[in-house]
Amino acid sequence: MAKQSIFGRIAQLAKANINALLDSAEDPQKMLDQMVRDYSSNISEAESAVAQTIGNLRMLEQDHAEDVKNAQDWGNKALAASRKADDYRGAGNTVDADKFDSLAKVALQRQMTAENEARAAEPNIAAQTEVVDRLKTGLEQMRGKLNELTSKRNELVARAKTAQAQTQVNDALKSIDIMDPTSEVGRFEEKIRREEAKVLGQQELAASSLDAQFNQLEDLGEQTEVEARLAALKSGGSPAAISGAPAATAAKPLAGAGTVDEADFDRL
Repeated sequence: MAKQSIFGRIAQLAKANINALLDSAEDPQKMLDQMVRDYSSNISEAESAVAQTIGNLRMLEQDHAEDVKNAQDWGNKALAASRKADDYRGAGNTVDADKFDSLAKVALQRQMTAENEARAAEPNIAAQTEVVDRLKTGLEQMRGKLNELTSKRNELVARAKTAQAQTQVNDALKSIDIMDPTSEVGRFEEKIRREEAKVLGQQELAASSLDAQFNQLEDLGEQTEVEARLAALKSGGSPAAISGAPAATAAKPLAGAGTVDEADFDRL
């Protein structure tokens, strides 16, 4: 029963459609790993069972060969005893002749027993030989399936690693795609642009403040010149006395002078 059970497992595993099993598996790699372990375990059990079956067959064959040899030996002894009896009978010695005829009969009976045992063992030997052949074939099929499974597993693992590496490369390439505004480089570039714009704004603001300061200096210089000319006039000088002074670039109201009415000049 144990041999038939192992043989049944060998036949079942040998006929297993690996691709179909992989298609229905949630995790093909784990399933292959488990199948490799199961196959290896069953192959080990099958090898032990096949070795035992072969050993039993060889014992049957040895017993059969011994029975055949015994039958031949007892046949030869029966022939020798019969001839000895004939010799004694020809010599007129009937007592010894009868004795050796009896020995020949015993030898023939034992020959027949050995022949019967040899014939009885032959069907069992034939059946055991067939079982051994089938077990050997199944065992070779299992080994072939194991090699196929191992190759399939190695291929699957290699493909999985390749796909993982490709995914990592694609992710890395995406992260440095300068044309993609969502990439790391794109976000970094946008940050730099904002910083540059901020600097430009600060520079523009600083320039506006500096211009205002220069304008204030120019206004102060013009007011100083006007005050100097007024003081010269009041001291009895004339505009010609200060004609060498730099002229104002534009007429601007002086601080504290109030509003000037142009009609007041007409009344001078």
